[in-house]
Amino acid sequence: MDYSGKEKEAMAIMAEADKKMKTSHSLFGFFGSSSKVEEACDFYVRAANMFKMAKNWSAAGDAFCKAAQLHLQVQSKHSAAINFLDAGNAFKKADPQGTTHIAIDIYTDMGRFNIAAKHHISIAEIYESELLDIDKAISHYEQAADYYKGEESTSAANKCLLKVATYAAQMEQYQNPLKYLSRSIGIYSMDTTLLRYGAKDHLFKAALCHFCVDMLNCKLAVQKYEEMYPAFSDARECKLLTILLDAHEEQNIDAYADAVREFDSITRLDQWQTTMLLRIKKTIQDEENDLR
Repeated sequence: MDYSGKEKEAMAIMAEADKKMKTSHSLFGFFGSSSKVEEACDFYVRAANMFKMAKNWSAAGDAFCKAAQLHLQVQSKHSAAINFLDAGNAFKKADPQGTTHIAIDIYTDMGRFNIAAKHHISIAEIYESELLDIDKAISHYEQAADYYKGEESTSAANKCLLKVATYAAQMEQYQNPLKYLSRSIGIYSMDTTLLRYGAKDHLFKAALCHFCVDMLNCKLAVQKYEEMYPAFSDARECKLLTILLDAHEEQNIDAYADAVREFDSITRLDQWQTTMLLRIKKTIQDEENDLR
């Protein structure tokens, strides 16, 4: 593909769009006629797509921004938001937020909070997978959850909060995981028939967070979860916690390791659960060393 040819074509289209706007301003005043503005927008979008084909992402972003700004001039907010999102996608390799935050502001101004939430998730995913900035990913997942909760999209909000809880616990910041896993996500799952099976997983994760903070905290939490959700008592996760609490109290690291190994042979532990369990195991080793 002749990228330089595409770029030249894109620049010619941009020049034509600029020319249309200048003519429109001279004939109709500062804002120009709406038909001329729409025509110029179409040209800028065409140019942007040409720049994308040429992989000139910065120029594509600039062209989409020009189209968006013109759409705002004629009060076409929805079209402006779409253009800003396209610009954000073009810019995101250098700046993940790009102009996406402008589109989010437009959608919130229009009361389209579910759409705004989706774009916060898009930004969060870039931070977690491409830039590895977990703090910023957490911030955007929390904002998305707030918007979803405001729209009573509880299930979507909880998916975001589960991400927040998972990452915060990995960073040894247990306050949010405990709040979200047991109070928000766990309780909602208990009360929702289709999600009830997953409630034990959320309570298990919350209990592990308690265990990382303090053994007594975990013991009290497990008792509370059994009262709140009687089915948890029969779950393998609850039985494992009971064995681990006893092993920790007795400083029996072999019993702890055997219980985890047996559980994992039947129900595979994920990476997050394994990390938490290793942290707890280390506290037994540390306490053993202190006693020597």
